[in-house]
Amino acid sequence: MKHATWQALIALILTAAAFVSLPLFAATAPRPASEGATAIIVILIAASALISFIPQSATSRATVLFIGAHGGAWMLLSALRGNEGMAARPFFLLIAACWLLAWRSVSEIVEVRTRSRGSDTALRLLVPAIFGAWILILWETATRGAGIPFVLLPPPSAIGARIIGSLTILGDDVRQTIFKAVLAGYVIGCGSGFIVAILADRVAFLRRGLLPIGNMVSALPMIGVAPIMVMWFGFDWQSKAAVVVIMTFFPMLVNTVAGLAASGAMERDLMQTYASSYWQTLLKLRLPAAMPFIFNALKINSTLALIGAIVAEFFGTPIVGMGFRISTEIGRMNVDMVWAEIAVAALAGSIFYGVVALAERAVTFWHPSIRGG
Repeated sequence: MKHATWQALIALILTAAAFVSLPLFAATAPRPASEGATAIIVILIAASALISFIPQSATSRATVLFIGAHGGAWMLLSALRGNEGMAARPFFLLIAACWLLAWRSVSEIVEVRTRSRGSDTALRLLVPAIFGAWILILWETATRGAGIPFVLLPPPSAIGARIIGSLTILGDDVRQTIFKAVLAGYVIGCGSGFIVAILADRVAFLRRGLLPIGNMVSALPMIGVAPIMVMWFGFDWQSKAAVVVIMTFFPMLVNTVAGLAASGAMERDLMQTYASSYWQTLLKLRLPAAMPFIFNALKINSTLALIGAIVAEFFGTPIVGMGFRISTEIGRMNVDMVWAEIAVAALAGSIFYGVVALAERAVTFWHPSIRGG
């Protein structure tokens, strides 16, 4: 009984409360759930909660809780098909019980990973995967079970269906926005910011003059700069890349200048005793010490670049692009397509950020923050 937890206990109570107040759907539901299917759902959830009280290994307990939580949730959402807006209180009680079991299974997975000293990559990825899955499950439950209007918030299943049915359109939008505007602007903005930071570090006049300007430009509203860039560079991807350059230049400049000043005085004095030149000190001491700052700017800019390019497309673009698609489809009330574009943008931004983070781990493996992780 020492492994008994409050999540499993409350899940058991909620399951019992749902059982005594069945059925799952309102009396007017067009497809009422059968008694056999309802009994299987209740038994699965209750059995998983009860088994978790039995003394056993953390791995076994996590497996049982995982199966009960996600199997029950899948069966409940399957029964909801055709009964949108008709879910009764027992339905939401059982979903809540499944969520509690999933919560407890995550705790057990963390315990297993701790005992293995975090060496298992699959366990490290499983926890955020479960967390993300339950965001979608609860979203689906709220929109379909409570009957939220489609134009306000479509369910994830509708967004997924729209993504699958619009792969060609989404691919063209990604190619226009990300592979043209975002990547070009990101490389130019970060590269020029890095070079100017080196010059500013070398020339005090530039350092004193550029940093205040950088603070001012960082405060400029992109919604005002974007139409100006469209007027200057035209409606194609070049104007969006220009917006990305403006958004990414100064974060890289400020972070690189700060990073170049991060090396300790003792290390710089040691380099002077070796009669090192400015460029030798820069390459062998100051740039390596600045790498955490530089990668911090790269990670910040990976998200800023995507936001800037999408916002810029609201003010003029060829009939392709993620920002163009969002602004057009919301006017047509095709909110599932809007959410599909948002989901693709979020996925692309996460991949972009992850690639930069992996590069950071490879380059700054010596840093205490990386070695500690």
